[in-house]
Amino acid sequence: MGNRGKLTVICGHYGCGKTNLTLNLALNKAKEGRQVTVVDLDIVNPYFRSSEYRELLKRYGVRLIAPVFAGTTLDTPTLPPEIYSIFESEDPVFLDAGGDDAGAVALGGLFEQFSQREYEMLYVINRYRILSQTPGENAQLLREIEAASRLRATGVVNNSHLGVETTLSTVLSALPFAEETAKLCMLPLCYSTIPNFAIEEGAALPKGLLPVERYVKFSWED
Repeated sequence: MGNRGKLTVICGHYGCGKTNLTLNLALNKAKEGRQVTVVDLDIVNPYFRSSEYRELLKRYGVRLIAPVFAGTTLDTPTLPPEIYSIFESEDPVFLDAGGDDAGAVALGGLFEQFSQREYEMLYVINRYRILSQTPGENAQLLREIEAASRLRATGVVNNSHLGVETTLSTVLSALPFAEETAKLCMLPLCYSTIPNFAIEEGAALPKGLLPVERYVKFSWED
């Protein structure tokens, strides 16, 4: 078991920023010279999924495992058999899970494999997303995700942002919300993300903030 790579599941509500975080974590590892795998487990939502960034991942040598019909007009995608190889991999693996309990069902299908491996499951939250704007709402969403996946989250990541309008103040204002959410979930708050463009030039970055690139953009953006 000690020779096998780390499995990191990224889960959360629709629009919380799971895919963008997944891309950042995977590409950061790839830039360190690691062989990295990204698994697109979102077989429900056709938008903002890791499969849409196949070329970006390929550019950095990141292996992508995606639903068989990802990127087509077919609406009944299934997980490919090669997904089981991640449980024997000696390299880092990041799984971009679908939003909410419906999207977490695919994780539940891999419960037996996960139960035999050490893994971390990061619960991503965004204070500024509708239906998940209070700590209580986010705690309830996590309970639904855990019930559907049969897996247990190991930490919370505060990804509160307002897209291109995000500022340092946007992130810092959400910290009490993130801390309360983590407390209700009985999990540690791992870190808060901040887009690179929101980092004030020359200012010291507050402790606990992880700079991230904004890879996931709306279709009308350049």
